[in-house]
Amino acid sequence: MPATDTAAAEAAELGRARDGDIRALARLISLVENQSPRVRSVIKAVAPGTGAARVIGLTGAPGVGKSTVTGALVGAFRTAGRRVAVLAIDPTSPFTGGALLGDRIRMQDHATDEGVFIRSMASRGHLGGLAAAAPQVIRVLDAAGFEVIIVETVGVGQAEVEVASHADSVAVLLAPGLGDAIQAAKAGILEVADLFVVNKADKPDAQQVVRDIRAMLALAGRVPGGWRPPVITTVATAGDGIAELVTGLDAHWSWLERSGELARRRRERAREEITALAVASLRGRLDARRADELAGRVAGGSLDPFAAADELLARQPG
Repeated sequence: MPATDTAAAEAAELGRARDGDIRALARLISLVENQSPRVRSVIKAVAPGTGAARVIGLTGAPGVGKSTVTGALVGAFRTAGRRVAVLAIDPTSPFTGGALLGDRIRMQDHATDEGVFIRSMASRGHLGGLAAAAPQVIRVLDAAGFEVIIVETVGVGQAEVEVASHADSVAVLLAPGLGDAIQAAKAGILEVADLFVVNKADKPDAQQVVRDIRAMLALAGRVPGGWRPPVITTVATAGDGIAELVTGLDAHWSWLERSGELARRRRERAREEITALAVASLRGRLDARRADELAGRVAGGSLDPFAAADELLARQPG
């Protein structure tokens, strides 16, 4: 198909997606997720219509109730009349290559709501709690007219921090009985939090988790005038605390716009995205046979790895 015809086809598909055609939206996302040769034309078509959506990241260890909190948040945003998309990343099995993609099971209350779109994606071995195609999928959802995009990560603990580079606001979920806040700090997820959510707050020791987080925030010594992450308690299964969570997210969004941090984060997000694409493109252009030869010399001690890398880059094709 000629390039002009392809561009027209992608634009027409996007138009149908914006009009609420779920199948058209799903087809666009599948093209991106499967890295179709048409992915460039898809992203080119959606680019002018992006930038309006709020992207909220939910992260935390397995078992804290991320999917339940997500479902409750969707209900709250829908009550406010906002169109909501959920991008739920599930882990891929290193043995079978498959993924359960079971988040929709916990969100059945929204299955028939035309203002809600839920997409499960497999991480496909990608580290950082997200799928490699997640940034492009977020762009498609943004261009399709969703006002709020909730990205729920795999729940992989210490590798989960990548969600911070793809979201405007990041909520870190914790729960009593799943390790203390010091362990969470060691996992590196406290540094990415814009809000802390202690879910299952009706369980024993929930207030101890709250105290631990507040103590660690006090030690961190946030910059005066900057955003200080609130600590919000919820019982998502009962809907308790969800209104306070929405209020906290709204307050953070207002701060992002007022302080200029939103523009800075989005520039950084775009920089990381194009850098990742450039590195992937470069990797694909490297001479694999030459790399194997250089690897043998490095392993044998006749060449150092820095010199080998310079030689590989200098002799890449094209």
